[in-house]
Amino acid sequence: MTTTLITGANKGLGYETARRLIAAGHTVYIGARDPQRGKEAATDLGAHYLPLDVTSDDSVDAAARQLEAEAGRLDVLINNAGISGPRHPARELTADDLLATYDVNVFGPVRMLHRFLPLLDRSDHPVVVNVSSGLGSIATAVDPEVWPPAVPVWVYAAGYGSSKAALNMLTVQYARQLPELRINTVDPGFTATDFNNHRGVQSVEKGAEIIVRLATIGPNGPTGQYLSLDGNVPW
Repeated sequence: MTTTLITGANKGLGYETARRLIAAGHTVYIGARDPQRGKEAATDLGAHYLPLDVTSDDSVDAAARQLEAEAGRLDVLINNAGISGPRHPARELTADDLLATYDVNVFGPVRMLHRFLPLLDRSDHPVVVNVSSGLGSIATAVDPEVWPPAVPVWVYAAGYGSSKAALNMLTVQYARQLPELRINTVDPGFTATDFNNHRGVQSVEKGAEIIVRLATIGPNGPTGQYLSLDGNVPW
């Protein structure tokens, strides 16, 4: 049985990914800060609820201890939790504006990997999926023509976009240093969820597809890649 942990999985892409992986036979842990929403999602899906705030070392440590006691190991970690942060134009942007965004989108996955790598080491086939965004593509921000499904680079999203670019680089760093791990970063596309007030142009089912695909790769699958349903995303 494959044991999978998804952060921020009580709704949206995380919830749909959990649903799909449970259907595929995974034992899924729903990581969520809100106990009520997390427990409701876990009950609805037939998953396990794991209290988890990725901005807290203590919370991540407690979650790891609970999962170790219950499952003994972790096979798949999906770092899905994320926030959009403030959308300020360049002249108004401050360092404080970025702190909360980076705490969730960048430092959160680092906390998770630091604490859960020992449990992933117990897996015969450890997999990590970091949920990024097309807004994290520096190449596309410089020249939207380099990527066919170009993202709207005019969005005031310096904090969010740069945090996802940082997550992309972290993915490559882990992939190079831990060749036994299959770790990739994915762009789900502009998906209609609460995250963007349902302004997205595609369904949550389609958005979750690339996450599910990378969560279920074999031991010879890609690693250190930035992927979408349309192929490799330009870094």
